[in-house]
Amino acid sequence: MPLKPFSPNHGADKKIFLLKPRGFCAGVVRAIDVVRIALDLYGPPVYVRKEIVHNKHVVDELREAGAIFVEELEEVPMGARAIFSAHGVAPSVRKEAKQRCLDVIDATCPLVTKVHLEAGRFARDGYSIVLIGHKDHDEVIGTLGEVPDRTFLVETLDDVDHLSVPDPTRVRYLTQTTLSLDETRDIVLRLKERFPHIQGPPAQDICYATENRQMAVKAISRHCDLLLVVGSQNSSNSKRLVEVGDNSGVRSFLVNDRSDVDPAWLDGVKNVGVTAGASAPEHLVEELIAFLHDQGFHQMEELELVDEDVRFSLPSELVVSIQ
Repeated sequence: MPLKPFSPNHGADKKIFLLKPRGFCAGVVRAIDVVRIALDLYGPPVYVRKEIVHNKHVVDELREAGAIFVEELEEVPMGARAIFSAHGVAPSVRKEAKQRCLDVIDATCPLVTKVHLEAGRFARDGYSIVLIGHKDHDEVIGTLGEVPDRTFLVETLDDVDHLSVPDPTRVRYLTQTTLSLDETRDIVLRLKERFPHIQGPPAQDICYATENRQMAVKAISRHCDLLLVVGSQNSSNSKRLVEVGDNSGVRSFLVNDRSDVDPAWLDGVKNVGVTAGASAPEHLVEELIAFLHDQGFHQMEELELVDEDVRFSLPSELVVSIQ
């Protein structure tokens, strides 16, 4: 889908093309709301397993509000209240939470839950599962934990070429929700070459927000000399936006905030594109825009690919408490 018509920069002033949609997706909004509401309802401390979303600024703000972030549930006192992050957890983590008598609030993104449910269904139907994703990402670790004895992780085309499954005629694939559309398409095509009977889920697993942000970068890349993506280094979808920009021919950088911008990047730049990963707060984008304005980028145009109106309901554990 092309961007709405916009005005090329023919003036003397340098210009910012601000992409929309950008920043928080529905799953991130929901996860952050879960922590804030839990703190309001129950007061601190509220324990959160892993980063609630992959953004340092968000985590720091919630920590200041009273959230305690832990790597594993063994750090949470018996019987305390714990929140699972937006990236989801393996069944073994849920079992541990039950054993520790934790009062759990599950902030897993519903689109990640969808992948977990698909893994279980494919396994029950007797299929091996090929999971396309990045092995150290929290989301992938959780999905692999659903059916670890039947799930095979691939990250690259080379992984596909060396993949061996028990029955090549009974294979299904799933994907991490925050992957590069192009890279994933190539891996799926190679899987279909190797395993002609393989099928994926009825609807793709890569989430709407990841797709929309990548498509916007593609659409604007030929009009920009530079692309700045606001997002944390451990944010998969933010890193993919940088890759999409680079692959589309525009010099692209991932910045946690305005302080990460090297002024040398702006030398000779007339048009700069700005977007943000799905876990980056809007105030960081606004601060970056202000910085660019100080660097002589006095024109700005917001370019909208699609209107995102997705909303997710709160976890049932919170809804009951609110009522």
